[in-house]
Amino acid sequence: MTIIQEIHAWSKDLPAWQQDAIARLYANRELSPEDLEDLFALAKAEVGIPDAGGRKPKKLQDAEVAPPANPTRLVQIAAIANIKNVNALVQGGRLPISPTGITAIFGENGAGKSGYSRVFKHACRARDRREPILPNAKLDPNTVGPAQAIFETLVDGNTNYFAWEHSVEPPEPLSDISIFDTHCARAYIDNHGDFAYVPYGLDILEGLVGVCSKLRTRATQEKADNAPSDAAYATLAKERTAVAKVLSEIPSKSSREDIEKLAALSPEDESRLTLLTKTLSETEPKQKARTLRQKASRLKSLKERIETAIAAVSNDKLDALRASIEKSASAKKAADLAGEEFKRVPGQLTGTGGDEWKALFEAARQFAAISHEGHNFPDLPEDALCPLCQNPLGVDGAQRLVRFDAFIKEKVEQAAIDSRRVAVVAFNAVKTAKLELVLDDALTQELSELDAALPATCEAMQAGLNARQTEMQQAAGGKLAWDAVTALPADPQPKLAETMDALETQAKALEASADEKAKAAMVAERLELDARCKLSEVKLAVLEAISKHEYCAKLKKCIDGMDARGISRKSTDLSRTLASKELADALNDELKRLKCHELQVAMRPESPGGRTQFKLTLQMPGGGAPAAILSEGEQRAIAIASFLAEIKLGKGRGGVVFDDPVSSLDHRRRWEVAQRLVEESQVRQVIVFTHDIYFLCILEQKAEELGAAVTTNYIRRTADGFGAHSDDLPFDVLGTKGRIGRLRQMLVAVRKAHKDGDEDTHRALTAQAYGDLRLTWERSIEEVLFNGAIQRFGEGVSTQRLKEVAVSDDDYRAIDAGMSKSSKFEHDAAMRVGRLPVPHPDELSEDIEKLDTWRNSILERGKQLRAARS
Repeated sequence: MTIIQEIHAWSKDLPAWQQDAIARLYANRELSPEDLEDLFALAKAEVGIPDAGGRKPKKLQDAEVAPPANPTRLVQIAAIANIKNVNALVQGGRLPISPTGITAIFGENGAGKSGYSRVFKHACRARDRREPILPNAKLDPNTVGPAQAIFETLVDGNTNYFAWEHSVEPPEPLSDISIFDTHCARAYIDNHGDFAYVPYGLDILEGLVGVCSKLRTRATQEKADNAPSDAAYATLAKERTAVAKVLSEIPSKSSREDIEKLAALSPEDESRLTLLTKTLSETEPKQKARTLRQKASRLKSLKERIETAIAAVSNDKLDALRASIEKSASAKKAADLAGEEFKRVPGQLTGTGGDEWKALFEAARQFAAISHEGHNFPDLPEDALCPLCQNPLGVDGAQRLVRFDAFIKEKVEQAAIDSRRVAVVAFNAVKTAKLELVLDDALTQELSELDAALPATCEAMQAGLNARQTEMQQAAGGKLAWDAVTALPADPQPKLAETMDALETQAKALEASADEKAKAAMVAERLELDARCKLSEVKLAVLEAISKHEYCAKLKKCIDGMDARGISRKSTDLSRTLASKELADALNDELKRLKCHELQVAMRPESPGGRTQFKLTLQMPGGGAPAAILSEGEQRAIAIASFLAEIKLGKGRGGVVFDDPVSSLDHRRRWEVAQRLVEESQVRQVIVFTHDIYFLCILEQKAEELGAAVTTNYIRRTADGFGAHSDDLPFDVLGTKGRIGRLRQMLVAVRKAHKDGDEDTHRALTAQAYGDLRLTWERSIEEVLFNGAIQRFGEGVSTQRLKEVAVSDDDYRAIDAGMSKSSKFEHDAAMRVGRLPVPHPDELSEDIEKLDTWRNSILERGKQLRAARS
């Protein structure tokens, strides 16, 4: 199991936020402020502090971690084919790779190397996969599918095709391929100012320890910033009350509900507190009680007067009066109709049957009881005198009285009389009702002292009663519509009753306060109510303190969870296993092979937290501090050495991929790295992406010196996209032989332009060909004439190559002629004498062949010289 795999398995029992931190550190060894912000929010959320951003922890997935290399299996890459949706690489493109030796893939900046490199990193589960694989920016992202490719491989010599798709678990055999990047094994400055080598994976634990330390500091500061304060209720908590007990138990037992319940005073509680305060402040409670009861008695009398007055003009009385008046009017109307009929009897005086006549007849009835005692009016004898005119009645007179009486006694007439009597009684009851409330100055003053609103309410009732009495009389007389009678104002009786009860309660309390035991109970009750009242005033501060206690308790739990000792112990355990002499020896060997002689790795014991562990520390012979001495290029060389050492100790047989390995390296170290890669290519497949032509030439030279196989590929930008593969390297990368071959290809295009009569194209192609011919003559001096003994930017002079070198006058003349003619036609356009005629294609062909003939003659001569000089 690799370090990463062991850490991944161990991390599954860690808190979710730490697993998220490991996933981030795996993807990017340095966490940004935004990463730390996310992790802090996740750590707090894990202890119950909600995250407003709703962030969710992510975990390092099994598929992201490369399995250990299989030492019994040989995996070799033959090509990456059918590439789709990878940056702007040619859709369906194919990049061939030699399964053996070293394959150098050259491309200018922006040619598409990074696209291929990212595919390798993701498919082979490289240690650094921070760079995303994006689709072509010119295409609609909604219609572009996932990045994918086919890896043509040889597994133990057998051809296999592995399909890879981005964000899907890669084929397992591809994990045997190792990818170099600056994060795979690194030199770093620790907090002691030393450079120490950390095997890949342990740096993740170191990073996690750093994250815990930073977040612990931050959480501690936040806890201090949110420390709760009891200043608002400290005094209240010292009293001997239920409130004090609850406050003193913050935060262990008391809850928000306890505080809310105690701080919520009902109107009854508030009234009780007021009562107790007043009662306990009296010096003569019994006298005060008598005074209060006298006031209550006066209020009772006022209430009774109001009750009587309201009853006199109540809605019931209004309705009854209205009904009696309306009924009387209706009965009178019916009686009037009957009277009209009676009046039509012949021989009767005008007005007979009217009200005056009725009154006269009723007076005669009363008089007859006296004048005709012993007889029932109107049944009088015929010889009796008439009680009205006192003349003899006779038969007609007696019958007339009987007829008149019958009219008076008819039901209609009687109903009218009865209804009128009832209406008169109802009207007189309203008219004569006594509505005075007797609100004198003394009573008004007393009401005002008890309740400022009571006098006005009572006065309004007095005015309302008087107005209603008048309006009811007007309505009965037909001067006002019944519905226009004004309703009475707000009734003060409930408030009077409430005030009377309060006075009675206070009087009882005053009487009770005369008893010491009862008084003590009242004092205690007032203290409790007063404490609750004060609590309501500081409730928000108390609730805030509880919230801060709860928040700080969660932060404390969060801080405890950021203890990095367990992580350090795991790092120590792994360090004891991995910081071995074997690893130190492998690192020193690689540093030596890269000619970093001034650097040496030594194992140094450390005891962080009392636990001994070992660090592989780079030492300088002169004793200087590495942090102040090592350049960026030297650190890069150390990283390459560390990578190769780990590959060696991993026992795997898979190939290695280097993406621009000589970036930041100086001129001299490029040669060491080139030689080391060529040496490694004799053990395993090596693939190198580079934009450095000079480094490519060095690789070829070292491969030739060591007898290693080297394959050079060229990728470039075309109309179809980036990363298009070509077997033809750029002209300036080619040797003399390759350049002559390229010139012959150019000659084909020159002949076609000449044949087509395209003079401009013919002239341009011919000038370009002669320019390249001139460069080839220059390269031949270095490569052919001097047999590579001296090379531009070379690491030295190869004196042994001079065995094959001889320079004759003919060589000078051939070179001078070829260079002069080539230069003339290359610079033709700049000549003032006019444009020279364009050489015929056959002439260009002859000039190319002259160079090749001379080259071959020099090579043959070199063989003869070597044989002779040996």
